[in-house]
Amino acid sequence: MNTSEKTNNEPLATDVRIEAERFYAVLEDGREIGVPYDWFWRLAKATEEQRGNWRFIGKGAGIHWEDIDEDISIKGILKGKPENPARPPKRELVTA
Repeated sequence: MNTSEKTNNEPLATDVRIEAERFYAVLEDGREIGVPYDWFWRLAKATEEQRGNWRFIGKGAGIHWEDIDEDISIKGILKGKPENPARPPKRELVTA
């Protein structure tokens, strides 16, 4: 067995394309998955410059946006389930 072979079936991205309404994750098998920014509130509220500042995590298993502290997995994108669209999570008030 070749040790450089991929040992799991996790999808990996090889590129990300940033556009006005959505970003596209380019997968190693040739697919491109378009994701609307409003699926993720941090991306929806981010500037064009912040959206453009991304890097891969996990050798392409996910995408990280440093400026807005957002991590999105390719596996999660393929499931097609957005987080609470375009709304930050409500914080619970803790009373003493």
